Amino acid sequence: MFAPPKAVTPLRVLKVRPGRRLELPDDVATEEPLQLMVAGPGAAAVPLAVTMRTPGHDFELAAGFVFTEGVALASEIRSVDYCEAASADPVARWNHVAIRLTRPHSPDAQPRTFAASASCGTCGKTSIDELAVACGEVPTGGSWRTSSITGAVGCLRGAQKSFDRTGGLHAAGLFDRDGELRVVREDVGRHNAVDKVIGATLLDPEHFGTARGDYGLVVSGRVSFEIVQKAAVAGLPLLAAVSAPSSLAVETAKRLGVTLAAFVRGDSFNVYSHDERLTYTD
Repeated sequence: MFAPPKAVTPLRVLKVRPGRRLELPDDVATEEPLQLMVAGPGAAAVPLAVTMRTPGHDFELAAGFVFTEGVALASEIRSVDYCEAASADPVARWNHVAIRLTRPHSPDAQPRTFAASASCGTCGKTSIDELAVACGEVPTGGSWRTSSITGAVGCLRGAQKSFDRTGGLHAAGLFDRDGELRVVREDVGRHNAVDKVIGATLLDPEHFGTARGDYGLVVSGRVSFEIVQKAAVAGLPLLAAVSAPSSLAVETAKRLGVTLAAFVRGDSFNVYSHDERLTYTD
């Protein structure tokens, strides 16, 4: 039986240096397709989406995806497992995940056709209106010290173990009001890393609790509409990023009540929306 794929793939490369060429071992980030399947009670799993992802924490990715994309509520996810229908193929088995719901699922009722990319999901200003109706505005909640933002971003880089080996993975993390990282996940897809983090909270609610308003989301790259969307659906009031936001990400954060901080470098950052949550510690 084939072992599940790993997050990092070893290979040999020709390294060109001034005056010399060497064939040496190297590591690259693994990228493989993941077919997400959905089934209601007693029904066969049907295809939902395909995403290109880095193997590892596949169940968290699946749970986070169906939740943040509006396919199912957290309470409707009964179980997540590798799809039995693909078990005859020892390779495909690890690239098919079935999400079983507590209610019937109709493929015709799926909210939209999902992107099959590791880099970006849906875009378009009409999506903001649809999203506002679906999830509402994130509650204001309590205040956040700016030191929690800089602390979380500072810790994220040190937690990117697979990035250290490959240089080719994005990271997302969940942090508390003290800036402490509670969970970190890596993936070739920025939105996949976010789904894995959110999925971790769904599959282990006793560890994280249900008050997502007490957590913030930190990402290692830029912020697109979809990253803000997932934070808002998950009820996360604060989103911090190492890199830049897009215009649609800023507009979405303003509309949905998410505090968006970007270009977090050392003790400096820009705030693009809802700075009323922040308590400045300088």
